[in-house]
Amino acid sequence: MDRIVLAVRDLASAESIYTRMLGRTPSGRREDRSGGTERLLYRLSNMTLELVSVFGSGSWSSIVASRLDMGGEGLLALFLRTDGVVAAAETLKARGLPAVVLAENEGHDKGGRVRRWRNALIPPEASRELMIVINEVLGDPDDLKPAPLREGVTEAEAISELDHVVVMTRDAEACKRFFGDQLGIRLALDHSKPEWGVRQLFFRLGGVTIEVVQSLDETKVPEKDFLWGLAWKASNVATVAARLAREGADVSEVRIGRKKGTEVATIRKPTCGVPTLLVGPIAAES
Repeated sequence: MDRIVLAVRDLASAESIYTRMLGRTPSGRREDRSGGTERLLYRLSNMTLELVSVFGSGSWSSIVASRLDMGGEGLLALFLRTDGVVAAAETLKARGLPAVVLAENEGHDKGGRVRRWRNALIPPEASRELMIVINEVLGDPDDLKPAPLREGVTEAEAISELDHVVVMTRDAEACKRFFGDQLGIRLALDHSKPEWGVRQLFFRLGGVTIEVVQSLDETKVPEKDFLWGLAWKASNVATVAARLAREGADVSEVRIGRKKGTEVATIRKPTCGVPTLLVGPIAAES
């Protein structure tokens, strides 16, 4: 997992929300002049969160604007890293995914440094209408620094990594083929939970879980698949939740999680349209 992209209307407002939530300041800012977007990045231990807004005109600005107009703020795309995008695209084509390799692109840091990359896109009709981007960094390795702690926030009070991203689907079997057989991501668990009314697939990728959820009630399945929510990992959920509450965030009480041995808390709005959970091990009683 390279990064997860979140489309936002106002980058400054989104920065305030996620700097508070994560307890960290951004790793960097980038302008994609050819794509027409401005990006704010938080590099964590197992992925990068990217907030993106329209900055001008271009191919990516059109994609972001369309998402905002049709669905509001929310999760836009998953970027998967490869060392060779052309070879990766050929492998995907052999597995039935017509990946399209795009021209080389470049972006500019606020400090003026130029970064180059090349992407491959999977057409929506082949990707369950999910935006999945295969990404190769060209030239020097990406030296994006880990997102530093905000002043006054301790490591125990901050968020350091993502636990899982949730995909809502109308067809779990089709997702099993797409993520597992075609993209080659390991399926760790496939189970149905009638008591919860869902079937869940758990794919493991570089320390991040992609959780695919299908309702067992046919009247509740979505018209199309979509990226839904994020669950952030906390070493102590109560500690992170208490810090957020002190800072004015709307956070639920800590409760026992569905996964054995975990506890969770819900981070309520504002989250830029993303249902958000804190998850971690049950804290030992003092």
